[in-house]
This record gives sequence, structure tokens and C-alpha cells, in this order.
Amino acid sequence: MLVLLFWFLVFLSVYSYFIYPLILKLLSRARSQSDGQAQDVDQLFLSLVITAYNEKDRIRRKLENALTLDFDKDRFEIVIASDSSDDGTDDIVREYADRGVRLVRAEERLGKENAQLTAIKAVKGDIIVFSDVATEMEPDALQKLVKYFADASVGAVSSEDRFISQDGSVAGEGAYVKYEMWLRKQESNLAGLVGLSGSFFAARKEVCEEWDIHSPSDFNTALNSARLGLRAVTAPDVLGFYQDLKDPSKEYMRKIRTVIRGMTALARHPDVLNPSEFGVYALQVFSHKLMRWLVPWFLLALFVVSAMVSSEGFIYSLALLGQLAFYGVALAAHYNEKVRSYGPIKIIYFFTQVNVALFDAACRFLAGTRMTTWKPSAR
Repeated sequence: MLVLLFWFLVFLSVYSYFIYPLILKLLSRARSQSDGQAQDVDQLFLSLVITAYNEKDRIRRKLENALTLDFDKDRFEIVIASDSSDDGTDDIVREYADRGVRLVRAEERLGKENAQLTAIKAVKGDIIVFSDVATEMEPDALQKLVKYFADASVGAVSSEDRFISQDGSVAGEGAYVKYEMWLRKQESNLAGLVGLSGSFFAARKEVCEEWDIHSPSDFNTALNSARLGLRAVTAPDVLGFYQDLKDPSKEYMRKIRTVIRGMTALARHPDVLNPSEFGVYALQVFSHKLMRWLVPWFLLALFVVSAMVSSEGFIYSLALLGQLAFYGVALAAHYNEKVRSYGPIKIIYFFTQVNVALFDAACRFLAGTRMTTWKPSAR
């Protein structure tokens, strides 16, 4: 019985990272690649909504970046959604009123999504582009982005993130990032992304009509697209650049916050896991989100069961030794920066770190922790 449990846990542990991508690839091949009807995007009006909370030190730079965007000014507006900022951010924004920048202020601080909802009710765009203050966009970003809406089956478009290290170099080309980008591309081509880049994405106005302020907007938008029979797609040529955190130790808490918000969203919208309602999209959410969040629990159970069956044969004792070596390497990398600079070890360390964060986030979530409001991280 324990041997069967061992192999079942092996399957569960590798499903999200290895088996699910194979399923996606097979389904993509079987799917008809016909796109939706073509739509004329030359007359679409774009509203850029920038969410801000106490950003007096960075808001000018963001506004200057937004004002350099190359798009028809007759079909474009810039709106700052202030989450009841009280540090002078709103006063700085008002200085840009004569340059076409509009301030929309939430009456009370209820979080990023509530500030976005306040702006959604006030904008006039056919397409709403959402961005954070920390994210910089290239001059032609909106021109590239709007072209994706020429496909009438597309409800939302996500940029791809690029991190700027403290030394000024652009990061984000590692093995894990390339894997995630490949996975996003497969989901995008099939039933649509299960989550967008929260720092820079766009959606049709009708996709934003149902807006849950207690769920992260990157999940909200993808889910709302699926509800309307539309897809959320990735745009590899539309990039959002933002600085790495000045304090790397805070990256762990950022992961915790992101996962708890994701778990909250799924708990509030469990119907998205119903394949009779959402079809393949339900499989994607189950595999990419829920099963990945459960990986640390599967790995912990696998380690315990491996110890219990290690005397059953060479393969089981080898499995136990392999896990001990894997976690030993991760532990050594944690305490030695030089060790974790090596490629394969870096991947082992990153994988372990991510799953520790997932385990921590799940424990906090089950204990009742929820994260709606936010404070901008120092970058």
C-alpha cells in the first residue's frame, strides 16, 4: 500500500511542472487554430489606468514615461487611480492636469482593485490598460498591444515582465523564466491565460464590468474573459520593465502576498474549476494554480513515505537519498551565495525557495490571512 502511495505522490509532485505542459502541448495540436473574427482597431479608444498609493517619490517618473507613449492623442487618456494616497501623490498628479492627466481618487483605502474599479467607472476607453507606478513601458508599447485586439476572440492582453537589476542590466532570461513564458504561450493559444502580468495588461471595457475588488485584477481579468467566451493572451513583444527589489529578502514576502491573493481569488470563484462550465480553461486553472500550490505538500508527504519504504528496494532507497541530496544542496545554497551562483544549483535553490513560500502562504491562508490593501515595495 505504501509503495502505491509513493508512486502516486511522485505523480502528483511532478504533474504541474512536467505532465501538465505535455497535456497542453497535445491539446494545442488537436485544437483548431482558427482565430476569431477580425476587428478594426484603428478607432478604438484607450484609457491608461495607473494605480498608485503613496507614490510621491516615483509618480513623476511614471507620468513622464506615460506621456512619451506613442499613440493617437485623440484616442488616448491617462488616468491615475489613487487608493486614497495621503503623502502628496495626488497633488503631484494634479500638476499634470494641463497635459491631459486625470486624477480619480477612491474615497477610502480598500486596495488596488477598488482603486481600479473607481477608475473603470470613470474612463471612456474601449480598451482599458492597467499599469503600476513601478513599471516602465516602451514608447511603442500601446501600438503593439492594441493590435492583439484585432482578433475579436481576445478579451485581454498581458505584457511580459523584464526585471532591471540594481546594476542596470535587464534580467529575466533564466531557465525558469523561459519555462514559464513557454507555458504561458501554450495556455494563451489554447483557452487563455489563467493569470496576467499584474503590472501591465489591458482588457476590453466589457471584460471589466464585473470587478471583484477582493481578488487580484490579473486573475479577475483572465477569469472574466473566460466567462464571456473570450481569451486572455500573452504579448511577447509588449514588455514591462521594473526594478528588482532593493532588499532581496523582501522578495520572499512578495511571493507570499501574491500566492495568498491568488488563493483568495480561487476560494471566491471556485466555479472556475468546473469543466462543464469552463471546459479546458478549468483544467488550466486546476493544473497551473491549484496543483502547483499543492506541490510542497506533495513533496513533504513524498519525503515521509520515501523514508518509510526505503527498505523495499534499491529504487526507494535511492529516491530517499536523492531527496536528501536535493534539499541539502538547496540548504547549502541558501547560506552560501557562491554556491547558488552555479546554474543547476541556482535552479534547485529557486525551486525549493518557491515551494517553501507556497507552503508558508498556504499555512497563512488557512489561518485566515488575507491581503487586499498594499504598500509599494522599495525598488
